[in-house]
Amino acid sequence: MELAKRDVLGRYRGASFGLLWSLISPFMMLMVYTFAFGNIYRGRWQETAGQHDSYTIILFIGLIVHGYFAECLNRSPQLVTGNVNFVKRVVFPLEILPWPMMLSALFHMAMNIVVFVLLRLVMDHEFSWTIVFLPVVVLPLVMLTAGLAWSLAALGVYFRDIGQVTGVMSMAALFMSSAMIPLSSLPPMYQKLLYLNPLTFIINEARLVTLWNESPNWFGLFIYFCGATVFAYAGYGWFRATRRGFADVL
Repeated sequence: MELAKRDVLGRYRGASFGLLWSLISPFMMLMVYTFAFGNIYRGRWQETAGQHDSYTIILFIGLIVHGYFAECLNRSPQLVTGNVNFVKRVVFPLEILPWPMMLSALFHMAMNIVVFVLLRLVMDHEFSWTIVFLPVVVLPLVMLTAGLAWSLAALGVYFRDIGQVTGVMSMAALFMSSAMIPLSSLPPMYQKLLYLNPLTFIINEARLVTLWNESPNWFGLFIYFCGATVFAYAGYGWFRATRRGFADVL
């Protein structure tokens, strides 16, 4: 927890507004997307016919989920290579390195949710009590990113180029998901393609509970959680098996 706190505070060290940037940044991002997608491209969300949710608010919840995933994905390859001093400490448990990063990403996600709730109240004059289910919806994604973080952290030691690939992967994860476009507007073949993206299901469930006052797909979340847990254990096992060579490479 102390490492996570240091990670969050270190990001805003020296900034005039300090930790307030965790609230200011989402507002600024939303203004850009509101202007670009709501005015210039005049985006609409066909799945919400008859509802009052603005396109920008619907888009924003998808960007929040993707933002968490992208932060973890992009930072994971440098978890070990960026903490060489920890590698040389025999007693330091390197396996915990992904958790401060993930807790920091979850903190920023929580700040984005606060902005989301406030803006929805202002723009749409609505609030969905089912938002209390959001932590349950996000939990399977947390397990998935844990496995991804352990895997990429280990790979980043031996293959430094992996850090150049994750940026492209995070952009692909955004545009090849339901964050930007409703699945119902796509042909069935492309819908199946987007469902292969692990973000699509989570984004859809997040919209159900934060916007449309519906309970999540409990069975789907359970299956996702089980698969993500297996993947997390596999990533952890890979990290443990390769860590003995970290000091030699670094």
